[in-house]
Amino acid sequence: MDRPQNELLDLITLDIFRAVVRENGVTRAAARLNRVQSNVTTRIKQLEEDLGVRLFTREGRRMALTPAGRELLPFAERLLSLAGEARRSVCDVLPRGRFRLGAMESTAASRLPTMLANYRRTWRDVSIELVVDTSEALIQQLRDFKLDAMFVAGPIDVSDLILFECESVYFEELLLVTPHGHPPVLGPVDLKLDTMVAFDRGCSYRRVGEKWFANAGIQPERIVEVEAYHAMLAWIAAGSGFGFVPRSTLETVRHLEEVSVHSLGTLGRVETLLVWREGHFSSALNALRTQIAEQAAARLNARAAA
Repeated sequence: MDRPQNELLDLITLDIFRAVVRENGVTRAAARLNRVQSNVTTRIKQLEEDLGVRLFTREGRRMALTPAGRELLPFAERLLSLAGEARRSVCDVLPRGRFRLGAMESTAASRLPTMLANYRRTWRDVSIELVVDTSEALIQQLRDFKLDAMFVAGPIDVSDLILFECESVYFEELLLVTPHGHPPVLGPVDLKLDTMVAFDRGCSYRRVGEKWFANAGIQPERIVEVEAYHAMLAWIAAGSGFGFVPRSTLETVRHLEEVSVHSLGTLGRVETLLVWREGHFSSALNALRTQIAEQAAARLNARAAA
């Protein structure tokens, strides 16, 4: 007898499928899900039978996705995420549970410690999982339902606005940083160095720096990629290059006397956005948005009173 159509993609089986993918095998997936291995294996076989395709191949001890499995995975992620949102929307009165938040390294270092500490003191039942990456990588993770929200530098690509909602949080002042004693810089032609030290191509601030060069009709002779601002500043202090760093990040590090900073003018004014999927409901996200709005209002009131 054929299995009922409404059992083809039940959420429990999709969760097992996703766990096998994430854990690279049945044994670790079974342990994470607190199930016996035979049950996990049976569920995967049933799913393959229902769909009429193989989802995994074995590569030694590792379970590798077939092309059909790779096609199914984003749909499974989406369905499981939507199911979680539906559950939270009808059950959660107060913020609680896991909140997956993405941020650029500069934001995580200079802006989030105080913000998230205040959030934690108010909402102790929320478990924040912070993912730090470039803006481009974070946007992809939000598309793939691996994040609930993220802090990224604007502007957002117009095509992404169909998928995302966003609101402005604050503006960063992006600065050109050179070794100490470098002469004043009004434009790229004034640079006495030929190496730009930057994050990979997914970094929004790197794109601002490249635009600064493009506006002058030139480009850096050499780009060296690093993974942290401390490494970038060490390169610069050593006289080996220049970079682009937000002022708020510079204020968190030591030995600033070893570098010089230069304004990029209006180009250096970069908006930071809080972004989430269109239509996404989360009491944890709403609480964060409320906190940000309250803090912004407090800053405005303080300026008005000064």
